[in-house]
Amino acid sequence: MRALVLFLGILLTAACNEKKTLPTARGSALADSADQVMFGARFRLTSEGIARARLNADTAFFFDENTRAELAKVQTTFFTPAGERDAVLTSRRGTYNTRLAIMVARDNVVVVSEDGRRLETPELMYSQARNEISSDSAFILTEPDRRIEGIGFRSDPNMNNIRILKGFSGVARNISTGPAAALPPTASPPAGAVPTSTSTPRRLR
Repeated sequence: MRALVLFLGILLTAACNEKKTLPTARGSALADSADQVMFGARFRLTSEGIARARLNADTAFFFDENTRAELAKVQTTFFTPAGERDAVLTSRRGTYNTRLAIMVARDNVVVVSEDGRRLETPELMYSQARNEISSDSAFILTEPDRRIEGIGFRSDPNMNNIRILKGFSGVARNISTGPAAALPPTASPPAGAVPTSTSTPRRLR
């Protein structure tokens, strides 16, 4: 009888120890508070009927009646008016506001043009209406045999014409320096600013 009690005690101890070592799932604060979550999200960014860019994200968390999407693993492909690929932006995180028609990329932002220019910055904003990328952060722009550093810029997506706000150093073509007008805090969304996706949203609540 004592042997049976001892055996049961060993089993219970082992079970408790095993339970303590089980991994615990970590929930996402964004997922908990989002109206919807979309995996493999696809957005077509247009202005006045012209396709400006295609925005892809691994995951999109929707808020504010689906007018704001918080994005993970962002890739944005920019197009010329003729529909040819112009440049590609990648970042770890981002926000797309369909009401303002503005996308903000954050965390390891890199833009690479089709003809070899590369821009790196911590944060960058893209305006659909202006078809313009901009930042108030430090950045590095490199191209064959050239390297430019500065703080803040305004540019077309393929960086053919870029205005550096301050802290300019280096040499490059089609570069101008000096203050530039900031984007307005609000803007009327162009036609076609509604996100589209091949994935089906999953309601959380």
